[in-house]
Amino acid sequence: MTKQEPPPVWREPLKRDDIMKTLLEILRLPPEAEERYKTAHHIWMALALTGLGCCTGGLSLFFAATAYVKLNSMALLYSYLANPLILVLNLLPPVLLIWLFYFLSRRAWVGFLGSFIPTIGVALVNYFKIRLRSDPLLATDLRLAAEAGGIVGGYTLDLTWLVWFALFCLIAGVLFAVFFMPKGLRGWRERTFGALSCLALMAAAFVSLYLNPEVYARTANIRFINQWSDVEVFVSKGCTYPFLYSFRDMFPTPPPGYNRDEAAARLAEYAGDDIPAEKKVSVMGIMLEAFCDLTDFEALAGQESVARVYAPWHELEERSVSGNLLTNIFAGGTVDTEWAFLTGYSAHEDFRSPTDSYVWYFREQGYQTFGSHPGHGWFYNRQNVNQYLGFEDYWFTENHYGQLVDPTAAIWNSDPLLVQELLRQLEDRTAQGPCFSFSVSYQNHGPYADTPTDGTAYLTPTGSGLTEASCNILNNYLNGISRTVGAVAELTQGLERLEEPVVLVLFGDHKPWAGNGNSVYTELGADFDIATPEGFYDYYATPYLIWANPAAREVLGRELTGTGGDFSPCFLMQELFDQCGWTGPGFMELSREMRAVTPLLHVRGLSWRDGAPAQGLEEDAFYQSFRCMEYYREQEAGVP
Repeated sequence: MTKQEPPPVWREPLKRDDIMKTLLEILRLPPEAEERYKTAHHIWMALALTGLGCCTGGLSLFFAATAYVKLNSMALLYSYLANPLILVLNLLPPVLLIWLFYFLSRRAWVGFLGSFIPTIGVALVNYFKIRLRSDPLLATDLRLAAEAGGIVGGYTLDLTWLVWFALFCLIAGVLFAVFFMPKGLRGWRERTFGALSCLALMAAAFVSLYLNPEVYARTANIRFINQWSDVEVFVSKGCTYPFLYSFRDMFPTPPPGYNRDEAAARLAEYAGDDIPAEKKVSVMGIMLEAFCDLTDFEALAGQESVARVYAPWHELEERSVSGNLLTNIFAGGTVDTEWAFLTGYSAHEDFRSPTDSYVWYFREQGYQTFGSHPGHGWFYNRQNVNQYLGFEDYWFTENHYGQLVDPTAAIWNSDPLLVQELLRQLEDRTAQGPCFSFSVSYQNHGPYADTPTDGTAYLTPTGSGLTEASCNILNNYLNGISRTVGAVAELTQGLERLEEPVVLVLFGDHKPWAGNGNSVYTELGADFDIATPEGFYDYYATPYLIWANPAAREVLGRELTGTGGDFSPCFLMQELFDQCGWTGPGFMELSREMRAVTPLLHVRGLSWRDGAPAQGLEEDAFYQSFRCMEYYREQEAGVP
């Protein structure tokens, strides 16, 4: 009899999960060993995450130390290490960020990116902003994000070894986190607690450390810098820390000792006066983009070709009241000078609602208020701000100049067109009554190419002693300035022919950009030591003039010639009124008293005493009173 085989036993094929479970059973560590592994893993993750955050913060310090080419970068790096408080304040944010994003995502590489991108992003923007414009990145610049592309677009960004090193660090950091930090914290309770703890620490540190002026004072690091230079003081404290500290200026802050009712009462004591009907003349103001007189620099004063460019301007100065504006800005920040002239404010916030200004005063006096800018209205939000300041009508690219000139081409050649349009507009408007016209030119906006110009070569290396690149930059700038000066001469000729009385005010907003790291200025011998009168003027001074046509001189009974003095832009409108023999609004009377104390009210807290810039302005009692009344007028008084 044949032996019967047992029936086959049906078995399901092994699944992947079963295989993994079997392998884990085989490899399972004893309970005590597994616990030690978990502890070691947590310690490793904590050290690695904190280390990556510190490396990110350290890299941002490298960018800060090398941003301003005038300074010794290695000495500055050493100063960071020698000051533990500066070191901690710059490393803490990226460390907290890496932990926050790690808790939120459970992935170390996400945590690294969440820390690296914002920290090094701020450091990079600050690095290039200082190299291009000698101006650090501040929190208030975030309001101008829309303008940033237009500002940076024409500049050449130097991709230095440090930029490429940062890219390498980004890739290396991600790979390190992926391959050496694969397992993250799993429990959602622990991760939630960790994330909330990070947020709480960030909020507490931001308020108690990063916005604290006493802590800021304790981080003074002036051994290797000029303590009068904002950009040098900024980089002396790193990058992340001073950037976060600048958030103090993001929102209106009343001056020390401010009392609304007291400020209102004191300002009301300055009554002001109307413009006499028989003394009313039209006023045309034009702020010239990046306009300065290069013959003020000794190295260029003897260059005949440069002198010829400015000869018509110098001739016009002889027939005008002229002097220098001591501006707050250099190579950028145009609206600071613009708004100081229009409002009289020595310091101001961004205007977001109707705000008292000299434009409103003109409007009260029956003047038509209008102006022009052959650029975009959204730039610096002028399309809204000009309305807030009292302008009834304003021409921009969008509503007028776009049909006449491309906004990009306007950067190189638009002043002749602007002059023609302003003359035609004024002729039409003055028939309806007196006008206050204020325009902002766009021609000569930097940067200027360091390649040979298609126009006149005013300077050569042989004749000037400058490098070829510097000669090219200056030649490109001078070609534009030559057209500007020619347009100004044409404007005055046209105004002289008018039967209506007109007073013209011309001024530059800031010194022009001249090479990354101010290379051209360095070759010209400008050291920009603003502790000295010469260095301050080299950095901040721009020319102004007040000229009147024959009809205006007859109406006012004044010649309007001579020296007007040197002062901050906030005093320019007051000087115009004084030359015209007008009293002006109450705030202008207050402004006269402030100017008698010091003609310089600078954002760095500087005044002008005994023929030189001086510190200690904040300690002046009248200045504190002036600031309170100024703040009330801007923030709380409303328009007349």
